[in-house]
Amino acid sequence: MGDIQGSGIEGSDIQGSYDELFAAVPQALADLLDGGDVGGSVAVFVDGEPVVDVWGGYADPARTAPWRRDTLVNVWSVTKTMTSLCALVLADRGDLDVDAPVARYWPEFAAAGKERVLVRHVLAHTAGLPDWDPPLATEELYDRSGVTARLAAQEPLWEPGTAAGYHSLTQGFLVGELVRRVTGRGLGVFFAEEVAGPLGADFHIGLPAEHDVRVAPAVPPPGLDEEYASGPGPATALRVRDGNTPAWRRAEIPAASGFGNARSVALVQSAMACGGTVGGVRLLSPAGCERAWQEQFSGEDRVLGMPTRWGLGYGMFGSTCGWGGWGGSLVMIEPETRSVVAYMTNQMREPTEDTRGLEIVMSAQDGIGAMRK
Repeated sequence: MGDIQGSGIEGSDIQGSYDELFAAVPQALADLLDGGDVGGSVAVFVDGEPVVDVWGGYADPARTAPWRRDTLVNVWSVTKTMTSLCALVLADRGDLDVDAPVARYWPEFAAAGKERVLVRHVLAHTAGLPDWDPPLATEELYDRSGVTARLAAQEPLWEPGTAAGYHSLTQGFLVGELVRRVTGRGLGVFFAEEVAGPLGADFHIGLPAEHDVRVAPAVPPPGLDEEYASGPGPATALRVRDGNTPAWRRAEIPAASGFGNARSVALVQSAMACGGTVGGVRLLSPAGCERAWQEQFSGEDRVLGMPTRWGLGYGMFGSTCGWGGWGGSLVMIEPETRSVVAYMTNQMREPTEDTRGLEIVMSAQDGIGAMRK
């Protein structure tokens, strides 16, 4: 890949490198920054190798600290793709049966009519536990044993497997508890030791304090302040200011507290794009990857109020799969072309008016197509 300097990319000062077939990608990032965004990073991997690795803008709302190569950002629900990957790794090893009742591994979970909740229901947001009843305060999310015990005691809102309702925060704790019951390790530790460590990926679920200096705080949508919240009404919700605290960074919130950048996200998810192996490291088998793309649900989501398709832990969108995070970050995986596009940003925008991730994904398509010819 060529260095960005002297490349002819117009607009904001973009750093990094890219293959000449992908010039539209750094240009798309530059356009977003010129349009007012604070900072961000974009990576495109094909066959497990980077063909775009660029970043630009600022890591702070005051625009005094430049976004650097190793800047980290809270990717919010993109974290779910990492947590789901951990479950898929265990399934591929034969340690976790996706068709087994959750209670096989977590006996207390059978309470209140949940003996029919299967592992695959948890991964596909069809378990009937989209929130806690009553909702939790943010500080309560930091008590893993407390929040999982409440989920184990709770009655599902619908017959498990018959409907989907986005489990915004609960899915991570449910999957994380399964990982802990099977391996004896917390989700963050398992991910670090079995996924990020072997791949050399700079992604963390539960961020050690020494990395705080690299974090780009979340910036609320234009015109809003740090009270901006993730959801309306009485449901368990997060505010921007919650996510910008040391307590949040330290916590292991497997659905939402992952910290990384586009490069690390694309590197990890390249395993799912490339039959389970990336950089000579095999995380799971080709059959284990195929399992993830088996449709578990298609229809109207009871929480999101929109059509959704779910595989095992990944949203499905035509020939691609992946998921986005609150405020705009996005990862999209296309097994057919063995490609991953990741866009991570500290600049949040309202979901109804945010097309940035899609624009970045589309900007990479011509280059991906040319490489596959």
